[in-house]
Amino acid sequence: MTANFSGPLEDRLAIRELLETYADAVNRVDRDLWASLWVEDSHWDLSHYPELGVVSGKAAIVELWASAMPHYPQLSFLLNPGMIRVDGDRAEARAYFSEVYAEPGTGKDKRARACYIDRLVKQDGQWFFQSRSFTIIHQS
Repeated sequence: MTANFSGPLEDRLAIRELLETYADAVNRVDRDLWASLWVEDSHWDLSHYPELGVVSGKAAIVELWASAMPHYPQLSFLLNPGMIRVDGDRAEARAYFSEVYAEPGTGKDKRARACYIDRLVKQDGQWFFQSRSFTIIHQS
């Protein structure tokens, strides 16, 4: 059995902080902070939503996110890592998250539980998202 958490502790902590910073940026709708977490040649796989597919390039990813956030008012986004494996300047992670937001128009709570499968890269001593693949586990 492969360990869910492997590689240097310092790198695993930095990756966890990257994941937590992502959640903080989402909760505060902080475009600049959120954008700072991605490398230029990144990919965001949203093919769980066929109309979105895979978005490539940091600028396109940030624009999509920024245009989507007004549709998620009063968002609460909580994240929990389930796996972080570091191999040199590359890593993979799996993070589960739960979000609650007010449905536009009705104000009713909408809930989603989902998972990100991540590929990460370390550049100049800092970890970034190279790719994120999104899958919904449950939605109500």
